[in-house]
Amino acid sequence: MTTDSHAVHTDAGDHGHDVHGGAAHGSLKSYLIGFGLSVVLTAVPFWLVMTGAITDKAITALIVLVLAAIQIVVHMVYFLHMNTRSENGWTMMAMIFTVVMVVIALTGSLWVMHHLNVNMMPVHDMSQMP
Repeated sequence: MTTDSHAVHTDAGDHGHDVHGGAAHGSLKSYLIGFGLSVVLTAVPFWLVMTGAITDKAITALIVLVLAAIQIVVHMVYFLHMNTRSENGWTMMAMIFTVVMVVIALTGSLWVMHHLNVNMMPVHDMSQMP
């Protein structure tokens, strides 16, 4: 009888597993790494914009966009715990599908707007008419 009660105690005391997907939650170390990366990835673009360290605004904007994309990945990995192991990879597959759909929608919208702008009839200047 003592063996059975000991087995129940060890099963009930096991806090290392996540009941939702089988993966363990992040540790304090991983949260601190994620926080540190987030601070750096926020401070660098802020510094670039506020100091004007790079005179070309297009390059500055490109750097800010790249660092923003990296920060999205950092948040997904360190805070949302999205990886290929959680929930047998379905969370990552859902994220990839969502990103692909958003890219298709944005690219298609920009393509349509560009072609509408190029192919519009020119506006006639009424002051030049006889």
